[in-house]
Amino acid sequence: MKLKRNRRFHAEVTTASLNDIMFFLLLFFLIISTVANPRIIKVMLPKSSSAQALSKKQVTLTVNAEKQYFVDNIAVAPDKLENTLKQSVANISDPTVVLRLDESLTVQDLVDVMQIGAKNKIKMVLATKRKKKTESCNSGVVCLYFLLYILT
Repeated sequence: MKLKRNRRFHAEVTTASLNDIMFFLLLFFLIISTVANPRIIKVMLPKSSSAQALSKKQVTLTVNAEKQYFVDNIAVAPDKLENTLKQSVANISDPTVVLRLDESLTVQDLVDVMQIGAKNKIKMVLATKRKKKTESCNSGVVCLYFLLYILT
């Protein structure tokens, strides 16, 4: 008895490794996106439970842990801070300055900067980080990988 062999070719696409490839691409872009912005001044902001967004034009005043002052990411000497702030808000009606102070600075450092604003009738708003409600995962990447693992 002669058996016929099936000589047809069936095309297959193996998708078993696509999950790993997508994870590595996601991880790559997350790492690149954090490195890609060199004009950022690293400041650890204090935490708060509520957030409020500003919709008008604003000036940013950053004070890092070494008490270096930056107005819109431009370094300013402490003795020239008041004049620089005046020039920055000169053409703005109802000027607002967003204060980004490092969490390690004292309250007196905050008061010193806010006195300049009060003296020149400039509204000052303190920028904070939103408190995390749950601290279930220490690393967002680990949580993300765990979620991807569960979904697959």
